[in-house]
Amino acid sequence: MGKQTPLHDRHIRQGAKMGLFAGYDMPLYYDEGVIAEHEWVRKSAGLFDVSHMGQIILSGAGATAFLEKLTPSSYGAMPVGRARYTVLTNEQGGIIDDLIVSRLDDDSYFLVVNAGCKDKDIDWIKQHLPLDVGMEILADHALIALQGCAAARVLQDVLHVDTSDMPYMWTFRTVMEDRADILVSRVGYTGEDGFEISVSADRAAALWDNLAAQDAVKPVGLAARDSLRLEMGYCLYGHDIDAHTTPVEAGLSWVIGKDNHSFFGAEPVRAQMRDGAPRHRVGVRLTGKGVAREGAAIIDPGTGAEIGCLTSGSFSPSLRESIGQGYVMQGHAQAGQSVLVAVRGRTIEAEIAAMPFWEARTKSMKRAAA
Repeated sequence: MGKQTPLHDRHIRQGAKMGLFAGYDMPLYYDEGVIAEHEWVRKSAGLFDVSHMGQIILSGAGATAFLEKLTPSSYGAMPVGRARYTVLTNEQGGIIDDLIVSRLDDDSYFLVVNAGCKDKDIDWIKQHLPLDVGMEILADHALIALQGCAAARVLQDVLHVDTSDMPYMWTFRTVMEDRADILVSRVGYTGEDGFEISVSADRAAALWDNLAAQDAVKPVGLAARDSLRLEMGYCLYGHDIDAHTTPVEAGLSWVIGKDNHSFFGAEPVRAQMRDGAPRHRVGVRLTGKGVAREGAAIIDPGTGAEIGCLTSGSFSPSLRESIGQGYVMQGHAQAGQSVLVAVRGRTIEAEIAAMPFWEARTKSMKRAAA
């Protein structure tokens, strides 16, 4: 058995099918199954245990400059409270991990990194940590995600906080009824409105129980979290992006700050922005019958040549069709272009598709006028 989150016993009580993920024994799905959980998030509110992810606070006079070394994003004009998706890069411009960075105050940032990467992320950050930046690893904290159109109402009922004016990609501190401090971020990886709540491990079960007791809420496992993120065209680290993938190839150039030229790998990344990348991440929609998974070759139907490979693939419960994402060589990334996908010795008709496959229903990122 792998490592356990502070909510492990809740998953066992609720009948979850457990499995190893990033070294943790995690809920894959519950009694109703993956498709039902996926659909519930799209129409109400799903409760996810994502406590296996890493939580880090960087603070000090040099924190902003340090983050602009670790990631290609810019933080100078980022307001306190704003959260931002970005990537850690290596000297070659490859992606060490993708993460969410939230600004807690002028010189303090909250980082949430992927479970399978957190040890190497922490080592990388420590290796380059300057003297004027402190690093706190929140190993004693859980992380609970509440995702879906009913999430804001549930949060108000349970935590008594009004988030009606809170924009998407925003973070604030508040307290539970027992006065325990929590950090609430309006973020998520489902394409729905939702929140992630950082809470001390000893308070996590009580918060989970209070949220799970609401009629609009059902627990959801990692399998549905994966199908939800795939419909949005979001990357899964180790599959759709890795240390040999640049932000430009991955279609993530928008995370690169115009005035940040000091990040690790800036030179090769800027060269690809100028000259183009040799391959591009694309969506793939199967028009023929079948389901294509990671590793399936993408083929040019005209020449029969292999032009790329799927990095994720699954049946979409929302769209009722098979979708995926992967990389194709330069010149083959145009949406609508016909391709073939090789599956178990046969080929299935498909086409390059724009992402996301499912329209996001998150709140606006703009703050309400004063």
